[in-house]
Amino acid sequence: MTERLSRLPRAPMDRLTRPFMRFLRIEAMAGAVLLLSTLMALALANSPWSASFLALWDVDAGVNLGDIAISRSVKHWINDGLMTVFFFVIALELKRELALGELRDPRAAALPIAAAIGGMVAPIGLFLLIAGGGPGASGWGVVMSTDTAFVVGCLAVLGSRIPQTLRLFLLSLAIFDDVGAILVVAVSYGDAFDWIALGAAGLGLACVVGISRLGVRSMPVYFALGGGVWLALDVSGLHPTLTGVLLGLMTPTRSWVSDNRLHAILDKIVAYPPGDHWSGDTAAREDLHRAGVATREALSPVERLEMALHPWVAFAILPLFAFANAGVPIAGAKFDPALTTAIFAAFVVGKPAGVVLFSVLAVKSRLAIQPGELSWGLLAAGGLLTGIGFTMALFISDLAFDAELLNSVKLGVLCASAVSAVLGLLMLARL
Repeated sequence: MTERLSRLPRAPMDRLTRPFMRFLRIEAMAGAVLLLSTLMALALANSPWSASFLALWDVDAGVNLGDIAISRSVKHWINDGLMTVFFFVIALELKRELALGELRDPRAAALPIAAAIGGMVAPIGLFLLIAGGGPGASGWGVVMSTDTAFVVGCLAVLGSRIPQTLRLFLLSLAIFDDVGAILVVAVSYGDAFDWIALGAAGLGLACVVGISRLGVRSMPVYFALGGGVWLALDVSGLHPTLTGVLLGLMTPTRSWVSDNRLHAILDKIVAYPPGDHWSGDTAAREDLHRAGVATREALSPVERLEMALHPWVAFAILPLFAFANAGVPIAGAKFDPALTTAIFAAFVVGKPAGVVLFSVLAVKSRLAIQPGELSWGLLAAGGLLTGIGFTMALFISDLAFDAELLNSVKLGVLCASAVSAVLGLLMLARL
């Protein structure tokens, strides 16, 4: 009792800000791991082992179930399979911020939403202006999104000099345009629609809603249904990673067990005197089991899933994705200067310009509110970091471009990300 009274009382806001801070800490460390994976991929792609390294990702892998064969290249399983989990976690964070976090106020959420829209529209326009009607014009989706891990990692370099409002703004912006980018991918870079498969995917999503309302709480059941939806979307013509976004946004934000019920259940356990009460078929063991379920279900599914999956995404899935996709052989490779320039300019110039312009318009029209600590100079400096488009840009480039143009695209993305990071850090350090 004395130890508890010696601490400051916990405020309800602690329950909202702590998950956000945990997300930031993981993303900051993930940025360093992602950078290391990228450098390793570039080194191997330009080493004597280049041919073997690049060929590794084209090896077929899959399973045979009777007459049904599910086979894809290793890169396909990473880009379309594992990245679905990445988009699931992004959608979970977005829903948690909108339902429980600081973006619950529509006018507070409107600022990063407007900035995200500007950060998609402006670079696409600049890209099309430079690329013209060239062979790469259809790949405009590459310049849409911002890399969350690298942006947060850059902010972590400056530490406490960066106000929390800028971190929230940039993180929210990156999440919004990641979701926007995957929606564009699902529609623009898919195949012709298979309506039967789309119906099967819709039925799978309806089953998720149905069993949730019936009170089914087993995560393996939901993951099995999610796998079925993924397979259906893969056949349907929509990109299967859309499964992660849909399921993430459908995940409940309310806990099943209230705080009062949790305390009542735990008080019953604490009331047992010391001794061996928990073995055998006893009421005490049943109470202990009930307490275990209650402590787990006192957290909302959104928070529980994000806490479980986010480290795996940050330290396994994203580094593996970078390792498989960031390798660009420089020596002897053919590059399209116009395409590389279009991508570079879209990220370095178009992205921050769109972010600032649409933010100003949203605030001046009173659709959004500008946090007190987030000055226009600070927002513009942070906007330079939005030109870091690494993960989603590489993801979309693999879908949008033919093999002969892919190296030109990757070179533009990598150079733009490096320049945007340096410019953003220099500007923020001067403020």
